[in-house]
Amino acid sequence: MINKVILVGRLVKDPELKYLEDGKAVTSITLAVNRNFKNQNGDYDTDFLNCTLWKKNAENTANYCRKGSVIGVTGRIQTRSYDNNDGQRVYVTEVIAEGVKFLSTKKEALV
Repeated sequence: MINKVILVGRLVKDPELKYLEDGKAVTSITLAVNRNFKNQNGDYDTDFLNCTLWKKNAENTANYCRKGSVIGVTGRIQTRSYDNNDGQRVYVTEVIAEGVKFLSTKKEALV
């Protein structure tokens, strides 16, 4: 079986770094990724994809990237579920990053 994702997009907001009780770094980001075809109105639609980054990938992304930074993410798709406060089952599909490449210039990333 193959579960491999390659994305290039812009960060929707600044990454927020968190540490779990065991000391592992984690951050959740949303990438805005343009589709490569036009819709009926002649515009390109954008998908907003949730990604979870762990350890050094999380720390480096939080330290060196900001809203609007262009990054490349390689990883895998994962689904999970939980029960919310109303007792309803909520399903989440996200990309678990295995690699991150910073594609903006340093100057662009700090703006």
